[in-house]
Amino acid sequence: MNSYIIRISTGIAISILLTLVLLFIFSIILANTNISEETIVPVIIGITGVSILSGSSISTSKIKRKGIVNGMIVGGAYIFILYFISSILNTGFSLNTYTIIMMIIGILAGAIGGIVGVNLK
Repeated sequence: MNSYIIRISTGIAISILLTLVLLFIFSIILANTNISEETIVPVIIGITGVSILSGSSISTSKIKRKGIVNGMIVGGAYIFILYFISSILNTGFSLNTYTIIMMIIGILAGAIGGIVGVNLK
């Protein structure tokens, strides 16, 4: 049980770190090019999905069972942590359509990453 929690936590940590790195790279690109600010939301959604997919596939590759469930746990926990921190830092935080889309993408990306991770050899 302890190693299971460590592996899930590792997947969440990898997802968060990958998100931070990719967002940093995107912010540099955004600041130094003429890319429209309208690309911010789609890119953030894509970065979140890729990060969760990567983190859940890495964590479930070590667990080797119940990839969908374990991946969904990684994705759900990632989104929960993200929105918990957002609610603390942002006084005007509220649930909206964008939030629901991010939750669905997070859980689906986690499930897909879990399937991929379990099937890696």
